[in-house]
Amino acid sequence: MEFTVTILGSNSAVPAHDRNQTSQIITMGSQALMVDCGEATQIQMQRYKVKSTRINHIFISHLHGDHYLGLMGVISTFHLNKRLNPLTIYGPKGLDEIITTHLKYGNTKLCYPLKFVHTNPEEQELLLETKNFKVHSFPLKHRLPCTGFKFEQKPGLRRFIKEKLQETPLSIPIINVLKNGKDYTDMEGKVYRAEEFTAAPLPIKRYAFCSDTIFDQDLIPYVKGVDLLYHEATFMETEAERASETFHSTAKQAATIAQAAGAKSLLLGHYSTRYIELDGLLMEAEGVFSNSRLSIEGQTYRV
Repeated sequence: MEFTVTILGSNSAVPAHDRNQTSQIITMGSQALMVDCGEATQIQMQRYKVKSTRINHIFISHLHGDHYLGLMGVISTFHLNKRLNPLTIYGPKGLDEIITTHLKYGNTKLCYPLKFVHTNPEEQELLLETKNFKVHSFPLKHRLPCTGFKFEQKPGLRRFIKEKLQETPLSIPIINVLKNGKDYTDMEGKVYRAEEFTAAPLPIKRYAFCSDTIFDQDLIPYVKGVDLLYHEATFMETEAERASETFHSTAKQAATIAQAAGAKSLLLGHYSTRYIELDGLLMEAEGVFSNSRLSIEGQTYRV
């Protein structure tokens, strides 16, 4: 199953240096999930050819404007495009009131069902579970109630060994049984063993999104062992005091979390407008955790 992260916005509170506010598209198989929705997100969706019809779930980390002010535009555009599929928005208490107030005073009745699910900023919760993946929220420490999100594949079927199938052609019913890890016995008593014809499923992949947060080692258990960790890196270490005052993190602190959590890869983001070039942030992170990367708008990262 395809599992990727596409960056639509990577800056912090103000758009600058050709960078927009936070938004990402998580692609898991045939579904696309939006995480945060800063201003101009719908423009970024058009620019990077994101198919809006695949988006049925939007996750909002908190109610600072650079993480949700683009949401009303996205909802309205879906409506103008005659969307019919339901849309579920997961976010903090109050977001539903903000959106419904916009719709009320704009005299807009959406042509598709809109559902709100409140997130819990105090503890980890399962928000969404499908046949192929599940999504948890977990608490972050910021100036407002704030949550991160973890996206996790479910175990897949065993993989058929092509050479074995060429040697011994099998019917579809037999193949389906073996792929589920079970042996098959035919009418004549011949046994086809799953371990002989199939290999183990691909490893489960996990992606964690840590939105705005002060440096907080309490979040390590929630992101332990993820394949890709996005962690805000608003400042460099020279601004560590400023980061603490505003409940944000430095690139070095983000890398420290990635290292302690045993993440395989780190993606930095939420850059302060004071940084035109981002190389300094990356160098600081790499000094602690070598497999660090910058999130760049328009780029897609495989989990």
